[in-house]
Amino acid sequence: MRKKEKGALVVQRLKEAYPDSCSLVAEKDYELLFATRLSAQCTDARVNQVTAVLFTKYPTLESLAEAPEEDIAEIVKPCGLFRTKARDIKLGACKILTEFGGRVPDTMEELLTIPGVGRKTANLILSDIYGHPAIVADTHCMRIAGKLGLTDSGKDPYKVEMDLKKIIEPTEQASLCHRFVHFGRDVCTARSPKCGLCPLSDLCRDYAEAQKKQKRKAAAQPAE
Repeated sequence: MRKKEKGALVVQRLKEAYPDSCSLVAEKDYELLFATRLSAQCTDARVNQVTAVLFTKYPTLESLAEAPEEDIAEIVKPCGLFRTKARDIKLGACKILTEFGGRVPDTMEELLTIPGVGRKTANLILSDIYGHPAIVADTHCMRIAGKLGLTDSGKDPYKVEMDLKKIIEPTEQASLCHRFVHFGRDVCTARSPKCGLCPLSDLCRDYAEAQKKQKRKAAAQPAE
């Protein structure tokens, strides 16, 4: 099966398993930007709890830019890496106001100039806010795409992004990456994947290899 054909099947099955893709709650462009920054090494559920407090206390970009960094840090502490994230939120709010007229920019080049924003966050903003095709190559995406044989680029986010862009339909790219996150947390976990419950096991290169090893091992055992 060609990678493009397999990619289409993966999209279809994960869409059935996870009808809703993005689980971060945000009403404004900058809220999604900062929520994505907070989601690094943190669950979306916890981020949503934290941003509900943060954006209630500081309901505008201006108020975030003027907020004491220590206060932001205290609010976002449950998300981990809170000092760095608080600094990025404050500096990011200032930069969006002073350099982009209070609007989150819509190009990769400009987004990457905002503190704490890498290609993963930039691609999410480009897709979810501006509707551009984009691959969000986070740890779940890279791991699962590799297991399925959709990419052979390992843990290089840029190379994985480019590989998947070639085989996934543009309109499905961003949603698939969101679903990879859900799938990676529910079923295809890093430490103990639930292969018996996996809707993609017949498409999985890693699973096929594991099955072959088991058969070879069983065949090598002497008959009783």
